[in-house]
Amino acid sequence: MSIKTPITIAYGDGIGPEIMQATLDILAAAHARLDIEVIEVGEKVYLQGQTSGIPDSAWASLKRTKVLLKGPITTPQGGGYKSLNVTLRKTLGLFANVRPCRAYAPYVATKFPNMDLVIIRENEEGTYSGIEHRGTDEVYQCLKLISRPGCERIVQYAFEYARKFNRKKVTCLSKDNIMKMTDGLFHKVFNEIAKDYPDIEHEHLIIDIGTALIAAQPERFDVIVTLNLYGDIISDVAAQIAGSVGLAGSANIGNHVAMFEAIHGSAPDIAGKNIANPSGLLNAAIQMLIHINQPDVASLIENAWLKALEDGLHTGDVYSKEYSKEKMGTKEFAQAVIARLGQKPTHFKPVEYKQGAYAKIECYGAPKEIHSNKELVGVDIFIDNPHDISAEELAKQILPVKGNLELIAISSRGLKIWPNSMIESPYLRHCCCRFQSTTDLKQLTAIKHADIIQLLENLNELGWDVVKTENLYTYDGELGFTLAQGQ
Repeated sequence: MSIKTPITIAYGDGIGPEIMQATLDILAAAHARLDIEVIEVGEKVYLQGQTSGIPDSAWASLKRTKVLLKGPITTPQGGGYKSLNVTLRKTLGLFANVRPCRAYAPYVATKFPNMDLVIIRENEEGTYSGIEHRGTDEVYQCLKLISRPGCERIVQYAFEYARKFNRKKVTCLSKDNIMKMTDGLFHKVFNEIAKDYPDIEHEHLIIDIGTALIAAQPERFDVIVTLNLYGDIISDVAAQIAGSVGLAGSANIGNHVAMFEAIHGSAPDIAGKNIANPSGLLNAAIQMLIHINQPDVASLIENAWLKALEDGLHTGDVYSKEYSKEKMGTKEFAQAVIARLGQKPTHFKPVEYKQGAYAKIECYGAPKEIHSNKELVGVDIFIDNPHDISAEELAKQILPVKGNLELIAISSRGLKIWPNSMIESPYLRHCCCRFQSTTDLKQLTAIKHADIIQLLENLNELGWDVVKTENLYTYDGELGFTLAQGQ
């Protein structure tokens, strides 16, 4: 008797229960060796008062099975509800989001019939950390946090994935021409790790032109690795131009746990109508079967699904007069796939996933500890300035403040507005006052935290509302901070 792999499933919200049942019917008919546990997550849990959208019992199931097949979730509007997907990814350490985007022409309409790329997105860091603050009545901020271990882990995963799935090239997309420290680190790590994979071609593109090329020339890409926000955006771009977002599955991979889902949302407007396409979740389930080392079942199901597409059996979202023979509902399409189990497509190349060829990729990052000579050399002090006091007047009041730090510059939203500003009407209600040990960046000397505390006390006595501080450091003599535009 075959040993069954324990997995956890969550039916989800909206169309989730329909497409999950269709997927489970196909898995059962294909004799997938699964021991299924069911959990409740999403909208019902949110509305019961769980702001995370997931109860403790669900965490216990995931701890046991370490595999989750999840339907789409509805997050209620307002009320401080946090994204369940982000919570799951971060809590379970699912650092790699893997989204294959392939064209299925001519049976699914697309302008790019040869498109076949995989987007590997960093899943835990960047702006999706969700660290946001309101500094003043008018100014809000979102922190973008990037770590070297996080960059190393996702870039190494991309190259390992390319090698295991016989991909030839990895393209890195970033915006390091602007965000020179965060995205710059990602690009730097990519170049470092690429040297360990001489058999795989590599390139880097700025995200702007990279996204444009995905939309215009997707055939030029093979594997793409990028940061969190960029990956989320280009994944939908790629899935849509491949033919339909409804066809794409997604894997969220960690070193110990994995989650599989469709990339589309819960679509509550069509829930219960038996018209949703289950293909996205089914393709996610195929990725899951490969992950748990059941490539035989994965091949059986994917070939049957491709045969159904070839036979013109389509749900309404991909139906066309030219290539579709029958418009099918969710249940009927699942049955069409089941009826073709054991058959192989003739137009599409049949898939044959091999046993043991897709061993789990574990990537931890930062195998060597890094010890830099870190020195505190200044501080940025952000001030709420609701009365629009000019930068010149602000500097005039602050300059006499005694201490071991000098006022070097005042900026507004990253733009220098003092000294010698060329801006006629700068935004003044959120000002950053930069203090350093000296004006000469090459002669910076270490200061003490007590110097900053004394400075804050002096500013408080002047009546200034300090809303945020950011310490300035050098690392091995190199600046650990950027200059303001125009500084």
